[in-house]
Amino acid sequence: MQSTRLLAVCVGVAAAAVAQLAWAEKAAPTAASATVTTPALASEVDASTPQKLIETTARAMMRDIEANRPLYRKDPMQLYALVDRILLPYFDVDYAARLVLGRHWRAATPEQRKRFVGAFYRSLLTNYSTALVEFTSDRLKILPAAVEAGGQAASVRSDVKRRNGQKVPVSYSMRLTPQGWKAWDVVIEGISYVKSFREDFGAEIDQKGLDAVLERLERQAGAPARKT
Repeated sequence: MQSTRLLAVCVGVAAAAVAQLAWAEKAAPTAASATVTTPALASEVDASTPQKLIETTARAMMRDIEANRPLYRKDPMQLYALVDRILLPYFDVDYAARLVLGRHWRAATPEQRKRFVGAFYRSLLTNYSTALVEFTSDRLKILPAAVEAGGQAASVRSDVKRRNGQKVPVSYSMRLTPQGWKAWDVVIEGISYVKSFREDFGAEIDQKGLDAVLERLERQAGAPARKT
């Protein structure tokens, strides 16, 4: 459960979530009954460098969550809207989903690929929202980024403090796209969660087939639908 909460934090901070750990408990969505106060704005994010992107996204997200925590606990749909607004533009969902699907991507039809990308994104939101909303900003420290020669890829390091005080190294894999820097993987204690998800999904697809896995993901995720 500690690792599940930690992954949720990384998803929230970097919008790059890929994990193979036990699912976090989640509250059932309810009808909106209140309004978000001092909402985070996309303009608060500085995407000029990988490090600034992670730092400013985290700051905007945590300011909003800390101001609206009771509302988000009651109404996860509003938290999903925050993720869509602040994080989704800087998370390369399509690229991450393609890597997660691995060799099965090549055999998938265009419709299956589209369904997997959408279901993968929605499953991250629905499964990790509860842990994300309980995170506090004092438990995260962003460290200097390492940008590869050529400036097309980078890794932003951070320390995330667990509730017991233990510091865990977390890095965010970034790539420079035509739309700017985007995150696509989270590496926790040396474990890539794109790779972990690929192994899990690959084994399930080999056993049951891609359509069965898509139906399970869509059934579990339910809502919200990914914006296109």
